[in-house]
Amino acid sequence: MHIRLATQDDVPALVAFNQGIARETENRELDTDTLTQGVSRFVSQDRYGFYTVAEIDGQIAGSLMTYEWSDWRNGVIWWIQSVYVDANHRRKGIYTALYENVRRWAAEAGDVSAFRLYVEKDNQVAQKTYQRLGMEETYYRIYEADSP
Repeated sequence: MHIRLATQDDVPALVAFNQGIARETENRELDTDTLTQGVSRFVSQDRYGFYTVAEIDGQIAGSLMTYEWSDWRNGVIWWIQSVYVDANHRRKGIYTALYENVRRWAAEAGDVSAFRLYVEKDNQVAQKTYQRLGMEETYYRIYEADSP
């Protein structure tokens, strides 16, 4: 397995993964053009954060993205977002490898104060994975509204 930062060449795979996330978690189809533009913009402008991908035999098997500035901490919180592992590669340690690599990069960066992620309330498998890696449930709830 090879962990690396995503490039523009990875956009089609990342778009497909995000479509998979939307289908599996919200039974929702995302607009492919908007999603492609959003992923491409994110990959090309590192001020927004970064995608990390896991490759196996030259194929992208999993991905995650991250970043948030915290004025309260005067540092960065890396949100673990858009986590996806291809169905053929699940339960093989790919997320763990991605997460551990990102933690290593955070230690090198020196200004990362925390890691956060959100998970579906009923996704017990994912929750157990996050707990096993040392993450704890917080007291925050997430609220959301689409822009008018």
